[in-house]
Amino acid sequence: MFIGCSGWSYDDWVGRFYHVDLAKRKGGWFSYYAGFFKTVEINSSFYRVPNEFMVRSWINKAAHLDGFEYSLKLPRLITHDSLEKGEEEKAARQASSFEQICVEPLHDAGLLGCALIQLSPYVKHGEQSLSSLERLLGSVRCDLFRYAVEFRHRSWLDDKGTELKEEVLDLLRRNGVANVIMDGPGFPITRSLTADHVYVRFHGRNRDIWFRDEPEDDYRINRYDYLYSEGDLAKWASMISDIGGHAKSVHVYFNNHGRAKAVRNAFQMMDLLSISHQTKEVRLQDQMKLGTFE
Repeated sequence: MFIGCSGWSYDDWVGRFYHVDLAKRKGGWFSYYAGFFKTVEINSSFYRVPNEFMVRSWINKAAHLDGFEYSLKLPRLITHDSLEKGEEEKAARQASSFEQICVEPLHDAGLLGCALIQLSPYVKHGEQSLSSLERLLGSVRCDLFRYAVEFRHRSWLDDKGTELKEEVLDLLRRNGVANVIMDGPGFPITRSLTADHVYVRFHGRNRDIWFRDEPEDDYRINRYDYLYSEGDLAKWASMISDIGGHAKSVHVYFNNHGRAKAVRNAFQMMDLLSISHQTKEVRLQDQMKLGTFE
């Protein structure tokens, strides 16, 4: 079972997780992070397609680490552009290229966790979108590399609104692709297992600022500035333990990265699941505006 954070390069983690003397030495952040976690979810690949130099740098960073794994997100060029426009052949070519440039080298280096296909919230369920997703999954080696799909529009859900439609689950099962089980605003916690691996993401629960711009007087820095309570995590730990018993591997990532809250919650989840790890006090306190207490 792998538990980690969605990314490691956040300035607001300095003084909370990273030592202050690392503030101007960002090149040391990964090594420090890897001293506490065995995995990380790379989000930068979503915003910019990695080149061979970048992939090689990831491999070099972790080559000496025992059992470390990277999971990474497919570029938005694929999921939020080509797929959203219904350009399934283009999306398939791009996904195949990304696999060759990024996924395969990480796998060959023994560092690949899972490749995440996060659909745009504007991609609705329908004949066209289902066909596009099927074409994309057929263009990559789901039989060799672990893949997971995160659905974000409620049209992919069944009539009860609590699970994915059966035809969607069937598509994932046929390809051995995991349905991302997530905690976040706007989408229910689905539990169906569609592969021999499990992928879980925690986005936080700031529903009020998730679907609109943050107000200027809000002390939260962004929609991901959210801290799960130990009670919240205890319920999840029970479910993850149960689901994990039916899978070969489980990857859990905390994306509530605001002010190192992901780090705190990841440590708590490891404790709840009895996963040994190096301990570290995460300082979350911030001086809030007077308006916060009105």
